[in-house]
Order: sequence, then structure tokens, then C-alpha cells
Amino acid sequence: MSISFDTALGMRPHALTLRAERAKVLSSNLANVDTPNYKARDFDFHSALKARMAQADNPKVYTTHRGHMEIKDFSSDVEHLYRVPHQASIDGNSVEGHVEHAEFMKNSLEFQVAFQLLNSSFKGLRKAFRGE
Repeated sequence: MSISFDTALGMRPHALTLRAERAKVLSSNLANVDTPNYKARDFDFHSALKARMAQADNPKVYTTHRGHMEIKDFSSDVEHLYRVPHQASIDGNSVEGHVEHAEFMKNSLEFQVAFQLLNSSFKGLRKAFRGE
């Protein structure tokens, strides 16, 4: 009997990857808080996770002959949206420091939760392998 890690781990690895990607987007916003005409970006985590899980259900297709058509891998395609500021800036920058800090901290906490859940899944698998 074989063990499928995709079945055993579920959405936890995908959630962790998306949380890390969102941290990059939010940190980019924070780094550009004083850049004129910079537009704050973000993405909807829940819709991105649903799309990632739907994609995980479909097997990957590989080309084995030069005449085969290539199929694009959409694994890193998350639609980044522009954040609408509560108060517009004179220089055109839409980053609001307090909003970005709050979103970054919230995402960091949710990253820690996702990591702990994934870690507990691996601990459970380790116990199952040992027969405990």
C-alpha cells in the first residue's frame, strides 16, 4: 500500500507557499512606502488557495516529443490586485503604512499557524511510519 503525501498533507503545503508569497508582496509594499506613484498590491488568499487546490487535483502533463504542444504551468500565477487607499496621497503612492503593517503581521501569524499545522501533519506521518 502506497502513501500519497498530497492526500496526507492536504492543503497545508499550498497554504504555506501562498502565505510566503503574500509576505513578499506585502513587504514590497512596505519597502516602497515613500516611492512616488507606487501602487500597493495584494491578492485574495482564499481564492488563490482554492485555485491552487483545484490545480493540484489535475495531474501535470509533460512533453516527451518535440512535436508535442507545451502546456503552461499556472502554479505561480496569482492575480495581484491593487489596494485602494483610504486616503489618497499627493505623490500618487497608494501604500498606507499602518494598513500594510497590520496586513503583514496578520499574514505572519497565519504563516506560523500554517507551518505548525504542516509540522504536526509530518509528526503524525512519522508516528504512522513507526507504528506508534
